[in-house]
Amino acid sequence: MIDFSLVFFAITIPAVIFAGITKAGFGSGASFASASILALLLEPGIALGIMLPLLMLMDVFSLRPYWKRWNSRDALRIIIGAVPGVALGAFLYDLANPDVFRLLIGGISTAFVVWAIARARGWLTVSGAPLGAGWGAFSGVMAGFTSFVSHAGGPPVAVYLLRQGMDKTTFQATTIIVFWAINLMKFIPYAALGIFTKQTFLADLMLAPFAVLGVYLGVKAHKLVPEKPFFIFTYVALTLTGAKLIFDALS
Repeated sequence: MIDFSLVFFAITIPAVIFAGITKAGFGSGASFASASILALLLEPGIALGIMLPLLMLMDVFSLRPYWKRWNSRDALRIIIGAVPGVALGAFLYDLANPDVFRLLIGGISTAFVVWAIARARGWLTVSGAPLGAGWGAFSGVMAGFTSFVSHAGGPPVAVYLLRQGMDKTTFQATTIIVFWAINLMKFIPYAALGIFTKQTFLADLMLAPFAVLGVYLGVKAHKLVPEKPFFIFTYVALTLTGAKLIFDALS
């Protein structure tokens, strides 16, 4: 049961606005934290059920500002990989220990940031060539699975796209079209698993305006923030989300 109290709205409204800002403005990497915040108050399944329709609403409102500005090749690689990832998440939803995957994704995310810093400082001399189709599909599998079990698909997608040498708007637009597709894939399995309830939909109706507000603020922020600070923020968000996933897995 959901207790629609002042405490509920004091926690969920900022979490949803934050998700909209990061999803529409800064590459989606940290937006999964909103589901984690809701899980502090609610059962994890209920938190997932509330957030998915809101994330899908954010996807719809985010598409127009970035329409056709994505990298179709890289987006398609990830989306194709996400199909078996989502299917695996649905199949193992009641069986898998999501902490194992949180630890894996968190470790990959933080290790990638350390690698990027070492390369920028000249401590490592390795090829900076973009990653190939196999890596794109692999990131899609990881994103599809982790997105299904915890809405935490952002880090593996960010790790792949940050290696592709995109400008900030192409990077942002590509994450939006990717998660628009992944969230659509998740909807029917979520419904079949009974994750949605009348109460989660009621919560969504009340929180929807704040999701749209978050998207509006995120798009504005994306336009205002220059290229270099944008990617610095993206790397910081990737580090924090990776650390949070590791903490959640170990605790």
